[in-house]
Amino acid sequence: MSEDTDYGDLDVRRNRRIRIVAWTVIIALILGGGGATVLTLILG
Repeated sequence: MSEDTDYGDLDVRRNRRIRIVAWTVIIALILGGGGATVLTLILG
């Protein structure tokens, strides 16, 4: 029983970390892509 709770806690932490990393990457890509698009419109 205790092993299940330990694995569950570890899984929750891992999922939270993966979610944070994924959102950070998505936001960075959107900001980077948006910045590139704006620069292309201004310079192009």
